Amino acid sequence: MGHLGTPELIIILVIVVVIFGAGKLPELGGALGKGIKEFRSASKDIEGATKDVQEVADMAKIDKV
Repeated sequence: MGHLGTPELIIILVIVVVIFGAGKLPELGGALGKGIKEFRSASKDIEGATKDVQEVADMAKIDKV
């Protein structure tokens, strides 16, 4: 449950084509790709910040000992 199979993806694609038209698909695909790229970039930034905070916390523990 929660996984999209081939039939579901085809139905979604048909609905998107009907709603937006075939001419808008490249524009929508580009916007979707850009959004995914920005999401991944933000995710990596958050991951890096989390590691930095953990390193500072570890150093603080070492200083207390």
